[in-house]
Amino acid sequence: MTHERSVPMIIESSVIFFPCRNLQETKAYYAGVLGLPVYKELDTLIWFDCGRGYLAFVQYGPDRPMATGECISFNLSSIPDVDAMYEALRNKPVIGLKNPPAHHPRFPVYSFFLSDPNGYTLEFQKTTD
Repeated sequence: MTHERSVPMIIESSVIFFPCRNLQETKAYYAGVLGLPVYKELDTLIWFDCGRGYLAFVQYGPDRPMATGECISFNLSSIPDVDAMYEALRNKPVIGLKNPPAHHPRFPVYSFFLSDPNGYTLEFQKTTD
């Protein structure tokens, strides 16, 4: 499938920003528990390198609402990688590690879910189509 560009540009990468409750707790979870490398860190902002893009968190303060209904999905290279990630996380202090990896009838995905300290749903997946 070929797409024509409406403007002449080449996107190098992407970054998605989410508000967080506590920047240090978020850093400890994503870097320490999940193993994502820190790309950039400022006083109220941290970026994690996800390979083909960045996931960033900003601590705005108590007046900024958290995002709701979000699912942050990490695409892994194989079904055995999804299984290995699940096994690795079972022995770590993860939050809300739900059911083991499974094929989902509604979507062509093999995945499992957990939560982060901010209440966001995380998914580690491999698309199967």
